[in-house]
Amino acid sequence: MHDAPTATGTPPPGDGAGGREPLSAGLKQRHLTMLGLGGVIGAGLFVGSGAGIAVAGPGIVLSYLIAGALAMLIMRMLGEMSSAMPASGAFSVHAERALGRWAGFSVGWLYWFLLVVVLAVEATGAAQIANGWVPAVPQWGWVLIFMLVFTAANLTAVKSFGEFEFWFATLKVGAIVLFLLLSLLAIFGVLPDTEAVGLANLTGQGGFLPNGWQGVVSGVLAVAFAFGGLEVVTIAAAESDDPARNVARAVRSAVWRILFFYVGSMLVVVTLLPWSSMQPGKSPYVAVLDSIGVPGAGQIMNVVVFVALLSALNANLYGSSRMVFSLAERGEAPRSLLKVTAGGVPRRAVFSSVAFGFVSVLLNLLWPDTVFLYMLNAVGAVLLFVWALIALSQLRLRRQIERTAPEKLTLRMWAFPYLTWTALAAMLAVLVLMLTDDGARPQLLWSAAATGAVLLIAGLRELRMRRSGR
Repeated sequence: MHDAPTATGTPPPGDGAGGREPLSAGLKQRHLTMLGLGGVIGAGLFVGSGAGIAVAGPGIVLSYLIAGALAMLIMRMLGEMSSAMPASGAFSVHAERALGRWAGFSVGWLYWFLLVVVLAVEATGAAQIANGWVPAVPQWGWVLIFMLVFTAANLTAVKSFGEFEFWFATLKVGAIVLFLLLSLLAIFGVLPDTEAVGLANLTGQGGFLPNGWQGVVSGVLAVAFAFGGLEVVTIAAAESDDPARNVARAVRSAVWRILFFYVGSMLVVVTLLPWSSMQPGKSPYVAVLDSIGVPGAGQIMNVVVFVALLSALNANLYGSSRMVFSLAERGEAPRSLLKVTAGGVPRRAVFSSVAFGFVSVLLNLLWPDTVFLYMLNAVGAVLLFVWALIALSQLRLRRQIERTAPEKLTLRMWAFPYLTWTALAAMLAVLVLMLTDDGARPQLLWSAAATGAVLLIAGLRELRMRRSGR
């Protein structure tokens, strides 16, 4: 599916015939819909949101609205491009078509790097929970088990991945819906031994913005990256029976519901409990369930977080393997990764992506308390760089599609080009804020170094190919 012209006017490398990529079409609409919903519902929401509440107070609701609005704009851009030009490499392919090979190479490898690092971290987080349940199995042993299980799952037909993610996402979405229902009943004093709480926790203890707008801004920095993962649904769409139609429907259904889950959850949390009682690293969901008398709240939430981490691990392994496969299709990764099984699974691409996860078993054994901090710093702001290239690609491709094939614009970006420029300005603002924030600055600098290295390699490759006349 690489038949659209690039920014240079030549067809990108890949399947020169413009036919369907040699991957399976085993994903169905329900798989994509739940992948879109569940892709961003993870430990960042269930546990990490406590850090945002601690700095923003009830104003965390505004922080999530701002960060969620940015994520929704990015998702709409992705939906527009992916419904018009479905491809296994999604936004990497779009960047190449819009801006040139250097952009496709850069965004593809940056995103792959982000996924394989986060994949290792998720395996470690799940292993910590499992080790608490079964201490006889060491933490590194659990990491090894998870990596083996999900490698095997990703080596089977893509339908198996879709089923895994469908049920994982269903459990996560069900947990949030149940949490919202119980919380609303507690807010209105309907549950046994509860009284209506009113607005005391929203207006007391410094008011709705106890730390002012600076607190809201700090909250945005704390929660913005929790929305990472939305992008995988546009990668997966290429392996469905009707990519253009399915990705458009998945994007439409996902963006509003995700914002509802995130903002709705935070609103009920800060309504039920004083914001000052929240502690970074402690789940506000557990605190709420404890306060309304749900027995075993901590263990219940441990199970939900455990499933969320495994779900994200599975999705990231899938997304990283398809991204490196697409890079190989376009000559930006070793061609040996193009080997596909009879069932349409890029086996070597899966192995190459999971390799870092297996290495993480050794790293986790030797340096469990330090190594992942450095890895996370290295990818801390990479997502913003990826999002920025997505927005720049959409600005260019939208004009191209309007001229050459306007009928393909079945899903359009809102208020184009103004909201695209607004999203770019918002991302620049977040980067500036990270630079001025002592806690976020190391992540930005490490991520900038990683991004700079990839861009340098892309530039050198571009220069070499021009000299060779390719």
